[in-house]
Amino acid sequence: MRYYIGLGSNIGDREQTIRAALNMLSEQVGRQIDVAPMIYSAPEGFSSEHEFCNTVALYESPLQPEELLNRTQAIEQQLGRTEHSVILPDGSKQYADREIDIDLIQAYNDAGEELRCNTPTLTLPHPRMNEREFVLIPLQQLRQ
Repeated sequence: MRYYIGLGSNIGDREQTIRAALNMLSEQVGRQIDVAPMIYSAPEGFSSEHEFCNTVALYESPLQPEELLNRTQAIEQQLGRTEHSVILPDGSKQYADREIDIDLIQAYNDAGEELRCNTPTLTLPHPRMNEREFVLIPLQQLRQ
């Protein structure tokens, strides 16, 4: 399977943290096919003085989506992520600064068909990917 994976960081050495995450993904998830140049953007969904560094990478992996999600969450923890989004009573999320954020954006099977997933822990394609320029710009660069 092929996965587009979004990575972002807005505290600490952002670029180094993303590079470390990319290396860990290659070691623990599968073969990196391509990675877009890093871009910078203001936080979305919350206020912070810390700008985000983001990229999207394409990986080939034998893992099923839920297995891949478990691995990406473990990598986030290994790289120091402690804060996670909080679900508010109205169902919205309250975001916070973070060392690393790794999101599964899209998945394709070996026939090139887009996979869809809607479980309590994972939705593919990512439900807000088309609202986020920090995802769309790197994703477009990979698809050129």
